[in-house]
Amino acid sequence: MSIFHLMLSSVVIFFVLYAPQPLLAQFAQLYATSPANTGLLMSVTMLPLAIAPICYGLFLANYSKLKLLKVAMMLLALCSVLITLQQRFELFLLLRFIEGLILPAALTAMTSYIGQTWQGQCLRRNMTWYVGSTILGGFLGRALAANFATWWNWESFYIFNAALLILISLRIKLPPLENITTPKACSPKDYLRPLKQPSLLRLYCAVFCMFFCFSALLNYLPFILSNEYNLKDPKLIGWVYGGYLVGALLSMCAPYLTKLHNNNWVILTAVFGVYCVSISAMQWQNLGAFIVLFTLFCACMFIIHASAAPLANEISSAHASITNGAYVSFYYSGGALGSFLPGFIYQTAGIEMFLLSLLLICILGAYFTWLNYRIGSETQLGR
Repeated sequence: MSIFHLMLSSVVIFFVLYAPQPLLAQFAQLYATSPANTGLLMSVTMLPLAIAPICYGLFLANYSKLKLLKVAMMLLALCSVLITLQQRFELFLLLRFIEGLILPAALTAMTSYIGQTWQGQCLRRNMTWYVGSTILGGFLGRALAANFATWWNWESFYIFNAALLILISLRIKLPPLENITTPKACSPKDYLRPLKQPSLLRLYCAVFCMFFCFSALLNYLPFILSNEYNLKDPKLIGWVYGGYLVGALLSMCAPYLTKLHNNNWVILTAVFGVYCVSISAMQWQNLGAFIVLFTLFCACMFIIHASAAPLANEISSAHASITNGAYVSFYYSGGALGSFLPGFIYQTAGIEMFLLSLLLICILGAYFTWLNYRIGSETQLGR
């Protein structure tokens, strides 16, 4: 499977995850339910993403990654069609939860396939392209779902997405027998034991902190723009979200950053430092500065993600599927907690304490990467 084909698969899979987000207000009206209940359409899908990937990682250690990816895409297409046919909000929630159980299988299969197929600088480049495709899928999934709903109806996008999933999955060619180079273990503990590697655990914790901060700021960005900057026009708020895409484009330079210094942990710690600066500088109440800082914030997050994912594969002695399953679990655990915990601080203590809480978490992430630089020369180069 080529990296381009894998990227196309990633984009349409992320359509599934983020398509309901811009339509939540419409769904609240359609099903006569509260905004909080409608928000569950995202929560019930995110929750399995924080738990299931490590389980799929164990399963993929002795199973074809491409076969699981193909099956997962077919099942996601079926769920998309069933969503257009259901008439009750409870059934919609159930189908979203089922999608949440299927999505980790697809994500873990893709990252495991990359980690097992490519090595060295090629691994870094292809993992960066994969991360870029997830960002593009998240952006286009939101944008296209909203526009399809405006032009025709919300069901039309789900049918369109289902067709894409089926067409792209049918193009996945399965090898006669996928090479499994790791000997079979006696129990899951044998596969999970290498994850105790201190440098790997610290990297996972840094990734948790990274996505915690990112998820928190993006979830409460409309409230911040409305309450702090009196920006209430949805179109203008949408332009601010353009910083997300600009930051994603800047993140494509991640593989070239490793050429600036021969120690990968130094690069990662430095980017975390800029991530911290962008958060702390948001205390300056100026809309123009906030937009620039938000773009820098997004770029730092994507660069860290694009650097940490291949680095985890390089330093881990665990099977590729276990390494990437654990990575996805830590990543989305941070996102799940960051999506609601900082909200309580924002509601009760305001923007200053909200940003301070994110800054503290971000500093903790930087500390984990700095600790990897300080401890053990064998881990410092990330290989």
